[in-house]
Amino acid sequence: MKKINFMVTAFRDGFQSVYGGRVYAKDYMPAVQAAREAGIIHIEAGGGAMFQSPFFYANENAFDNMDLFRQTAGGEANLQTLSRGVNVVGLDSQSSDIIKLHAQMFKKHGMTTIRNFDALNDVNNLIYSGKCIKEAGLRHEVAITMMSLAPGWDTEGKVHTPEFYAQILKNIMDAGIAFDSVCFKDASGTSTPQTVYQTIVLARKLLGNDVNISFHTHETAGNSIACYLAAINGGASQVDLSLAPVSGGTCSPDVATMWHALRGSEFTLDIDINKVMKAEEVFADCMKDYFLPPEATSVDPRIPFAPMPGGALTANTQMMRDAGILHKYEEVFSNMGECVRRGGFGTSVTPVSQFYFQQAFNNTMFGPWKKFADGYGKMVLGYFGKTPVAPDPEIVALASQKMGLEPTTKTVLDINDANPKKGVAPARAALTQAELPITDENIFIAAACGDKGILFLQGQAATSVRKSAPAKASATPEASNLEVTLDGKKYAVQLSGSNVTVNGKAYAFEVKPASAASAAVESQAPGQAPMPAENAAAHNPSTISAPLPGVILRIIVKEGEKVVEGQTVMIMESMKMESEIKAESNGTITFKVKQGDQVMPDTVLAEIK
Repeated sequence: MKKINFMVTAFRDGFQSVYGGRVYAKDYMPAVQAAREAGIIHIEAGGGAMFQSPFFYANENAFDNMDLFRQTAGGEANLQTLSRGVNVVGLDSQSSDIIKLHAQMFKKHGMTTIRNFDALNDVNNLIYSGKCIKEAGLRHEVAITMMSLAPGWDTEGKVHTPEFYAQILKNIMDAGIAFDSVCFKDASGTSTPQTVYQTIVLARKLLGNDVNISFHTHETAGNSIACYLAAINGGASQVDLSLAPVSGGTCSPDVATMWHALRGSEFTLDIDINKVMKAEEVFADCMKDYFLPPEATSVDPRIPFAPMPGGALTANTQMMRDAGILHKYEEVFSNMGECVRRGGFGTSVTPVSQFYFQQAFNNTMFGPWKKFADGYGKMVLGYFGKTPVAPDPEIVALASQKMGLEPTTKTVLDINDANPKKGVAPARAALTQAELPITDENIFIAAACGDKGILFLQGQAATSVRKSAPAKASATPEASNLEVTLDGKKYAVQLSGSNVTVNGKAYAFEVKPASAASAAVESQAPGQAPMPAENAAAHNPSTISAPLPGVILRIIVKEGEKVVEGQTVMIMESMKMESEIKAESNGTITFKVKQGDQVMPDTVLAEIK
């Protein structure tokens, strides 16, 4: 029997692919311990979106979580994280000093291996990042990203073929990038079994028999086990597997499912399946109070036509739930294919998958190609590296015009190292301005998480984890699960005593008859006094309203300052995109929100008199 190695992705990719990364570390540590007791030694423990998510949603420090993971898993565990080449653990790319600091900090906080990929398969983005990983004393697993092309996406057979992936591997080897293992990573789960088989066969010929070749995929399109069997038969020595309740659906397949698929063959996972099943029981108990999105548990046969990684899919639906615009998801999804087709066919894996989704979102909300998502626009203009094929020239021209940027062929590191807004120095300055301690960890947090990282370090981060409060041992009535439709929008509502949970967010509520006074002013905005009718015209302010749901990241001008029409007054983040909010008239500005506030569409942000 030939042993097939495996890494358990449940505690990184699984969390991202089901809960959008919105989990508390202390809740799942018993499951980590149970996995180790079941003999699982190789575990994904952080990186990727699970670096930013603790800061953004759980109000936790990702470095503290990594320390706790190592403490729980023990010294012998191979703890692996995910890095996005020059983007490391964010959607934006970084300068050389931050890329180096990333590797040093992850080594310091207990990690063993870093899987390192570039969504465009631009080898230039892997050279320095790989060098830093090795110099930090970590194992480097270099990755090549995969996806299939839908019918009609004609690239004349130039990209996303076995020969294309083999050429990328040759380029990695020719560039002298030192690595300990190789991964072929299909985050959207769209590759066909035949492509996987032929790719691994070609890779094995290039690498010889001793190098560990891993294959990674998700069940999203329904192909995962077929692709894993194809990879194993082609010569792969490792696959990525997950544990219930974060397996199947948008996640990687379950350890038990793969064990069953290999029964009677010449291959084995070499596990005690009873111990694994016991670990899954512990894990299910850990996660029992978390909201499980229905889209995370099913296969979607449309995914090959809009290749959406599991982690991006649920992260985006969770954000749309927050905003009350989940009803727009189907339209955004249907617009995504065009963004892939016209954007140069970068692999749909973070950050490029998010660029595709963000542009499809903008095309849905504002009209086709009226507004460019910052990441998508910069990608087609060359600021994230070279796309596999040239993007549509019309899209390049539109992006250049609307964003005020010229196309570039410079390397990402050359661009970023020359940018005074990127690197250790501006991160240190941001910490100093916020009167925060200057540590290597804080510098990296400020660089990788931007303003939201600073808000966390200042103790101003919001918590957004969809977890039900434990039931109290009292006479509290049993919770009622409801679906409420308001103005065509559906909300999942759970009532329990004096608490209500709406789309996973808990609130306290009170219901009482309205007084005559409150009824008389119910049409007024909260906090406003009634305005005399005769003075309304003279004092009617120009208002600035939120175009989308989001969070206020920065306020650019001072309260009471005179502004002019078109001047940027604040920066708002929505759907992981930063948008400039501009004054709509001349006058004196009064703000109705502050930095860190969560706002809904049409919320009044400021008034100009």
